[in-house]
Amino acid sequence: MLLSIATPWEMAIKAGLGKLENGAEILDDFENRVTASGYRMLETSIKHAIRSGYLPRYHKDPFDRLLVAQALDLNVPILSSDDIFDLYGVRRVWK
Repeated sequence: MLLSIATPWEMAIKAGLGKLENGAEILDDFENRVTASGYRMLETSIKHAIRSGYLPRYHKDPFDRLLVAQALDLNVPILSSDDIFDLYGVRRVWK
């Protein structure tokens, strides 16, 4: 399973703003815990960054548009309860 680098990046921003309860705990040793759980970190490519910039602004969050660009490029689903992703034509798990 893949985990976008955008996920811990956005989490760190929210933790720094005080908007993520237990953010420091969650992010402490994040990479080791993620890989130990069987996930592989997906780095952001230039291609993904550019594609996310061209996407329609259905979703206001640039991190989420990056997730969409990665999902479309790699033909993988997104794990989210947010149905706005459906407008981009990505496969979504957790409906």
